[in-house]
Amino acid sequence: MAWMIGRTAAMADPESARRKALAKLHELAQLDDPESVVVPILIDALLMVESYRGARHQFTFLPELTESVDNLLRELTILEKSREFADH
Repeated sequence: MAWMIGRTAAMADPESARRKALAKLHELAQLDDPESVVVPILIDALLMVESYRGARHQFTFLPELTESVDNLLRELTILEKSREFADH
């Protein structure tokens, strides 16, 4: 799998690693059911962030994942609140 990003490359140039990962993710549209692949990853990311929040020993990129998950949760909460407001 030549597209994989190694730890050294990711640590040396995180922005380039993110661009490389995003380029790979563009292929999700080609899958028959991309949600069945993406949703379990998002669930795992949510659980991982919550499991290690405030832990003494942080994993590499955990702060970035935490921020991304928090942003996702914030957007989902806004959608949920908007829907509740519209229903009333």
